Amino acid sequence: MLEIKSSDYKIYSKFIENLAKKLTKFYYSKLNKSFKVSNKLKGKGYDPVTSADKKFEKFIRKEIKKNFPNHQVIGEEFGHKKSKSNYSWVIDPIDGTRSFVIGNPTWSNLISLNYKGNPILGLANFPILKKFYLNSSDKTSYVFENGKKRKLKVNKKATFSNMKLSAAFHGSLSLEQQKKIPQILKRMQFPCADALSYSHFAEGKIDVVLQCSNKIWDIHPIIPIVKAAGGIISTWNNEKAIKAGNIICSSNKSIHNKVLKILKPISKKI
Repeated sequence: MLEIKSSDYKIYSKFIENLAKKLTKFYYSKLNKSFKVSNKLKGKGYDPVTSADKKFEKFIRKEIKKNFPNHQVIGEEFGHKKSKSNYSWVIDPIDGTRSFVIGNPTWSNLISLNYKGNPILGLANFPILKKFYLNSSDKTSYVFENGKKRKLKVNKKATFSNMKLSAAFHGSLSLEQQKKIPQILKRMQFPCADALSYSHFAEGKIDVVLQCSNKIWDIHPIIPIVKAAGGIISTWNNEKAIKAGNIICSSNKSIHNKVLKILKPISKKI
């Protein structure tokens, strides 16, 4: 375990909890209106960014700077502010920008606090759904909703035969590759909705989540929440999830190993 004191966890988790509430207020007071959309890829695909993404990230950076001015900050929209600190914040101001653009309520603000490069605290805040998920230590995570908090725990009783699986390939798998994993395709019977699927996994509502093409800001905030809820998270090659890319979350080791085995014919090639 990394050398983080319980008192440090309390300080940072309280800051993150308060930040989640501020972000939702900021959305409804400043951003719940028309916005501009542009395409980062400019004709080579579609990767939207909105004026709201940028305003959210500026707001988050300002709050971090006010409280922890020496910490490093890595954001999707405004890059890396380096320092000599062992602490770094990784920000996805709007995870699920496509959902945001079309009015789907599943988008979120994702933030992680990393210590020596490892995510130790994470936040997934859903302003439209009026709830947020965070961990307060390496063993405890919560969902906050309707003024109450509820401890998160994955569904350890799930088996491979009865598991609820949610998956999204985000255009990363060709049809030929998909044909090599029919056991996955036929089990994809539950919607996959950005970080909300990982959050539902931590609640025990879904037993396996598969997603492709995660960036560090997509997955670093999720890692500590999922682990504190008892979940297993890795890449499809069974490497550490902090590398990002193609990610699998499973509620127990038995399921995790079976799904990794099924993915093996394609996991080395993507």
